[in-house]
Amino acid sequence: MTDSPLRIATRQSPLALWQAEHVAGRLRAAHPGLVVELLPLSTRGDEVLDRSLAAIGGKGLFLKELEVALAERRADLAVHSLKDVPAHLDPQFELAAILARADCADAFVSNDFAGLDDLPHGARVGTSSLRRAAQLRARQPGLDIADLRGNVGTRLAKLDRGDYAAIILAVAGLQRMGFDARIRSRLAPPDWLPAPGQAAIAVETRAGDARVIECVSVLDDAETRRSVAAERALNAELGGDCTMPLGAWCETLPDGTLHLHGLLGDARDGRVLRADARGGDSAVLGREVARLLRERGAEALLRERG
Repeated sequence: MTDSPLRIATRQSPLALWQAEHVAGRLRAAHPGLVVELLPLSTRGDEVLDRSLAAIGGKGLFLKELEVALAERRADLAVHSLKDVPAHLDPQFELAAILARADCADAFVSNDFAGLDDLPHGARVGTSSLRRAAQLRARQPGLDIADLRGNVGTRLAKLDRGDYAAIILAVAGLQRMGFDARIRSRLAPPDWLPAPGQAAIAVETRAGDARVIECVSVLDDAETRRSVAAERALNAELGGDCTMPLGAWCETLPDGTLHLHGLLGDARDGRVLRADARGGDSAVLGREVARLLRERGAEALLRERG
């Protein structure tokens, strides 16, 4: 490494800053003497909070400003929650490192109820995710599912003031922000599927930027990369839409084989299609589970959405 500071583009939310600081700390530990600076930026996804993510263009809105900073060389890398990164990355960028995954489950959070099955008919549940809404409707058809935007603290505050009977958040996000005690129960795979790449932190760089890629490669976790590659391949094969109600979870079996579980749902009526397959190649496995979902009606479901 040279003496030049390494600049990390990040969103300004507390969780995004935690993730960027985590990456910065890991890099400083791996490369003594390396100077790492943060470049906090506001994204359209953070600014527009009065409409759902699906209505304003999906989770990719959390990346654009950070990628502009990379392209303009105001930043050397960007740190993201991998679940927010579209399946089809602009070819001028690459994911140079994917850190070891944390707990990928969703969390049921409530002040009055211990679990999802304890909610009464008509209870109001907050989530900004079509994937979560589809699984909620499939499991509890009588719930009132309402949009919930904002950072983790804002969402918890809305729960605490009585706007919702319960909210669904990511376990990893709550744990990273020190809110472990707010988790009443885990909604865990394979019964309940997370978003592709959920709980993994991704480091994005300019494609071919050898200096930066070499620096951050020490953070890459091979097993996590292999698993999330299968999940992202499934997403890409079905269209790569961040607003798609798609759940995916890939586990590594004791013999090294990958087992990919996929789910495509309808957030309006709770219809859910499921498929799973095993294999050794992430890309092939993603395509296979997509094929199985299509056999079970995925194309018709996607047409109805559009």
